[in-house]
Amino acid sequence: MKEILPVLLTLALLVMSFSGCSLNKNNDNINSNNNLSSGTENNDALDDAEPLEVDFSSSDADMFTDRDNETTYDESKAVKIKLNGKSATSTSQNVKISGSTVTITEEATYVISGELSDGKIIVDAPDTAKLQIVFDGVNIKSETFAPLYILEADKVFLTLSEGTENTLANGGSFTAIDDNNVDATLFSKQDLTINGSGSLTVSSPAGHGIVCKDDLVITGGTFEVNSASHGIEANDSVRIKNASLTIDAGKDAIHSENNDDSSKGFVYISTGTDIKAAAEGDGITAGAFMQIADGNIDLFVGGGSENGSKEHSDSFGGFMGGGRPGGMPVEMSGGFQHGDKQSDNMQNTTTTTEDTSTSMKGLKAENSLLISNGNITINSADDSIHSNTSVIINGGSFKIASGDDAIHAEENLTITSGNIDITESYEGLEALNIEVIGGDISLVASDDGLNAAGGTDQSGFTGGRDGVFGGGKPGGNGMNGGMSSNSSGSIKVSGGKLYVKSSGDGIDANGTLEISGGYTVVVGPTQGDTATLDYDVSGVITGGTFIGTGASGMAQTFSSSEQGVIAMTVGNRSAGTEIIIKSKDGKTLVTQTPELDFGLVIYSSPELVKGEKYTVSIGTDTGEMEAN
Repeated sequence: MKEILPVLLTLALLVMSFSGCSLNKNNDNINSNNNLSSGTENNDALDDAEPLEVDFSSSDADMFTDRDNETTYDESKAVKIKLNGKSATSTSQNVKISGSTVTITEEATYVISGELSDGKIIVDAPDTAKLQIVFDGVNIKSETFAPLYILEADKVFLTLSEGTENTLANGGSFTAIDDNNVDATLFSKQDLTINGSGSLTVSSPAGHGIVCKDDLVITGGTFEVNSASHGIEANDSVRIKNASLTIDAGKDAIHSENNDDSSKGFVYISTGTDIKAAAEGDGITAGAFMQIADGNIDLFVGGGSENGSKEHSDSFGGFMGGGRPGGMPVEMSGGFQHGDKQSDNMQNTTTTTEDTSTSMKGLKAENSLLISNGNITINSADDSIHSNTSVIINGGSFKIASGDDAIHAEENLTITSGNIDITESYEGLEALNIEVIGGDISLVASDDGLNAAGGTDQSGFTGGRDGVFGGGKPGGNGMNGGMSSNSSGSIKVSGGKLYVKSSGDGIDANGTLEISGGYTVVVGPTQGDTATLDYDVSGVITGGTFIGTGASGMAQTFSSSEQGVIAMTVGNRSAGTEIIIKSKDGKTLVTQTPELDFGLVIYSSPELVKGEKYTVSIGTDTGEMEAN
C-alpha cells in the first residue's frame, strides 16, 4: 500500500465524477450510484516501459568440463596412502609424512584410506599440477586445523569412491600454520572439483564447512555438512549437479562471493542435485548471479516464516478520513471507517537504528536470478527468493512460506511458467516491474499480493522482523515493505493463472497496471486502507479474465478497457457468499466464492460486451448490471 496524497489533492479528486454501480442487498434493481473511481488514465506510460532484458546463456557444457565428471583412474599408477590413527604410510616420494601430517607434493592420483585421530592432509604441489585425490574410506579429524588443506596446485579433483563413507572433522578451533586464514574443515586455495558416488561428512563446530578460494565444482557424491558458519563457501563460483547435500549452517548454507570481481561469485545448480539445508543466515546466496537449471531444493532459513514480521494491513487504518485519490469518500464506502486523523504510530516510523541485520533469505543474488526448472521448497524468515536486480522464473514447482516477500526483485520480476504456491508472505510478488506471462500462481499475503514499487529492500523493518534482525529499511514505514512509492512501477499480466488472497491491496501498482491475458482472481479484505486494485497512473485491461473482491471504501476500477467491465459495491458480504454472473441468454460467465468478507466486486472478461446487461447474483440477491 502507498501513502495517501496530501489532503487538498484528495479533496479535489473527491468532487470529480466517478463511474460504477451498486448492488443493493434485498433489491432486484441495480442502480448507478457513481461511486467507483477509474483513476487517472495515461496509456502512454505503458508504451514507454523499458523491455526486460535477460541474458542467461550458460549450460552444463559451459559450467562443467569432462574432467569434472571423470571419476575413474588407473589403479596401477595410483599412489596409495594409508592412514594409521596417529601416523600414515606411503611408498611414494611425492608424499611427505611428518607424524600425523601428510603432504602431497606432485601431480598424480592418490588413493587414501584409513583414519587419522588428530592429523591433516596438505596439498602443496606446483601451480601447474592437476591432481586427483581418491577418498576410499577416510576418517580424519584435526583438533586445531583443517583435515584437508589444499594450499598449492592448479586444480584438485577429490573423488569419493563408490560405496565408501568418508569424514572430515575439526575439533573446535583453527590455529594458523602459515600466512593463510584457514577457517574451514575442508579448505582449498585453488580450484576444487568433488565427484564420485561415495559420501562425505564434514563437521566444523568453529568455522565453515567447505571453503574454496576459486571455483568449487560438485558433480557427484552424498554430503552432510554441519558448520558454525557457512556450510559451503567459494570465492569465484559454486557449481553443482548430480549430488545430494544436507547442510546445517550457522550462517549461509551455500555462499559464493568475490569482493574483487563483481562478475565472479555466482551459483549454478543443475540436474540431479538434491539440496536440503537449514541455515541461520541465507539459504543459497550469490554475490553475482544465480542460475538454477533443475534440481530439488528444500531450504529452512532463519527459523522459518514464523520468525519474520507479524505486521499486516490491520495496523494501516487510521488515515485522515479521505480516500485513495479518485476513490470513494468514507461516507459512501459502507464498510471500514477511517479515523479522524493520522495515527501517531504512522507519523513516527523513522528509525535511526544502525542496520546490523542478518540476512535470512532463501535464494539470494546480488545480480539476476534465473530459475528454469526444479522442485523448490523455501520456508524463510526474510524474502524467500530475492535479487538486487532481476528475478526470472521460467519453470519449476515452488512451495514458499516467507516472513517477508515471497519473491522480490529490486528491478524486474518476470514469470513465464511454473507452479508457484505461496502459503505465507508479507507481500507475495514485489519488484519495480512485475510481469506475469504464464504459470500457475497462488499466493497468500498479509499485506499486498503484488506490489510494484521502487527503492531498496533491506533485511527488515522496525517493529516487525527487526525485533529479531535489527536494523530497518531506509525510509520504510512498513506500508510497502520499505520500497518507495514513486509511480514508476508497472505490473503486467498477459497470461497464466493468478490467485491472490491478501490482507492489504490485492494488486498495488505504484505506477501502471496492464492486464492483457490470463485468469486473475483477487480476494482482498474489507478492513484497513486496502483496495482490490490500487494504481497511481493507469489501470488498463485489454484481455484476459479478472474477478476481484475486497473493500469498497478506497476502491478503484480499471481506468480504461477494450472489453466490458462490471464494477459494483455490494454492501457487507460474508466470506463464502457465492458470486454468479450470467449473460442475457443464461450462460454462466463466472462463479466465485471469496474466502474473505467483501463489499466490492470487479469483473472483466472477453465475454463481456460494453453496453450489454448481465444478471448478477450475490448470495440470494439478484440484479441486472450493464457492462462499461
